[in-house]
Amino acid sequence: MRALFGRKVCDLKELRELTHKAIKDGQKGQPYTITREVILKDKDFRSFAEDFFKDQDWITAEDGGINHEGEVRCIRVVNIDTGEKVLVNTEGYSWPRYTGLEIT
Repeated sequence: MRALFGRKVCDLKELRELTHKAIKDGQKGQPYTITREVILKDKDFRSFAEDFFKDQDWITAEDGGINHEGEVRCIRVVNIDTGEKVLVNTEGYSWPRYTGLEIT
């Protein structure tokens, strides 16, 4: 599995735009592994997706980073109502420092 991650992306709208541009430019993304999933109701997911700089109580300093195989360790955040997903690599912060969308 591969994803295109952006650093300090402000919200889901910007993440989508950056991802579409990167795909258009031929970028292939990075391999990643899911450490856990966080399932949110639509209202909570939208609140999260509108401000990636906001601290989240479900993110810990241990989430994220790179494993021994060179894969990005990330949380998959899922909107239970729409199925939309965002990948979060915190790199030790309590907010989504790196965010990505799954690509196929």
